[in-house]
Amino acid sequence: MDRPTDPRQDLLAGSGRPARDPHAGSSQQPQDLLAGSSPGQRDALAGSAPGRGDGRDGSRDHDGAARGDSGGPPRDGHPEQGRAPGGEPAEAAPVPAGQESLASLLGGRTAAVDATLPPVAFVLGWLLAGSSVPVGAATALVVGAGVAGWRLWRGDRPRAVLLGLLGVAVAAVIALRTGRAADFFLVQVASNAASALAWITSIVIRWPLLGVVVGTVLGQRGRWRRDPDLLRAYSRASWVWVAQYVLRLVVFVPLWWADAVIALGAARLALSWPLVAVCLGVSWWVLRRVLPAGHPGLRHPRT
Repeated sequence: MDRPTDPRQDLLAGSGRPARDPHAGSSQQPQDLLAGSSPGQRDALAGSAPGRGDGRDGSRDHDGAARGDSGGPPRDGHPEQGRAPGGEPAEAAPVPAGQESLASLLGGRTAAVDATLPPVAFVLGWLLAGSSVPVGAATALVVGAGVAGWRLWRGDRPRAVLLGLLGVAVAAVIALRTGRAADFFLVQVASNAASALAWITSIVIRWPLLGVVVGTVLGQRGRWRRDPDLLRAYSRASWVWVAQYVLRLVVFVPLWWADAVIALGAARLALSWPLVAVCLGVSWWVLRRVLPAGHPGLRHPRT
């Protein structure tokens, strides 16, 4: 992927629709790995629906790879010529080269904005009620429930929606138990620390999470790991995401320590989708920079 993450959200300009990969081995969405600030934001980088960004109709063969592998040299962002059911050549709708990006593959803007609303509501409720933690917590829960209902109506996976709402509830309970408004953001701090550690570990063991997420969205499973160039590119680009989580910790920890509730709310807003968008763009630049000239691209691992 503020959507460990906490790397189904960049990276990139996207539609914000949740990923639905029918071939994933579990119900975990790509943004669960990419999001960064709280369980409620774990879908900040939700992947696109099957076929979105593929330039194809989203159909998959038995090993999870998208169909249309025959005919013509493969080019990233330009699907190859396939065969229609009758045996005649059929050209899939092309994806313009200038539009191919991590953002177009992963999306996630709407989910990131949705995850930001409960913390902002907490700060506003706390402030307007004269520094009342119970009022702030109640406001965050009401807004969180409204966001959950909207996401369910929009078609998001119930599991991801419930995890987001659970994150808001846990944050509210912590603040109520301690009586300290800044503790509402402790879940976010812990989530970013865990995300940074998870991404670093994934790079060290040569399973970079950016490759896991993009490979899942593209239906490649682990085929991308058998391409040394792609493995190296995903590993280097994953460090961009590590830097994202570390930056949040550098900002949030001192503000939490100083009990700066309003500043925490402002930072939560500024370091959600805007930071994710920067990560998507920078990591896409790193991927393109590291891949050698003539490589067919993310969609076509050399295996």
